Amino acid sequence: MAFSSNSGSSGAMSEINVTPLVDVMLVLLIIFMITAPMLTHRINIDLPQPNDTIKPPENPPEPLRLTIQADGSLYLNEVPISEQGLKLQLGVYGSKPLDKQPELQISANNNAQYNVLAHVLADAKSVGMQKIGFRDMDQMQ
Repeated sequence: MAFSSNSGSSGAMSEINVTPLVDVMLVLLIIFMITAPMLTHRINIDLPQPNDTIKPPENPPEPLRLTIQADGSLYLNEVPISEQGLKLQLGVYGSKPLDKQPELQISANNNAQYNVLAHVLADAKSVGMQKIGFRDMDQMQ
């Protein structure tokens, strides 16, 4: 900053030179004007459109509640079941039409091994289950 003083007068008068400040502000403005359009990225998303012709079923089937415990044991609607038995049971439900197919609601213990969940999801997909959801263990009670 530069100060100027009038040496001829008795009172010292000082003024701040704002020209460098204006120069810096103009440079910053130009930089932001150039970089702002580069920061906006457009992503084209194909959003689903509402369809009034499809109505939800009046009596949806009861959802299947699958629980995976920490030791890897499986419970379908609170009944113990093996992985092979689960695959057969899911095959029965997966062969039904989509509007008659129940939702498979999976809740896994926080300490459950991921490979058990991965096998269950792969089995459900391989037998044709379309409606799969996840629930929190705390919401099961």
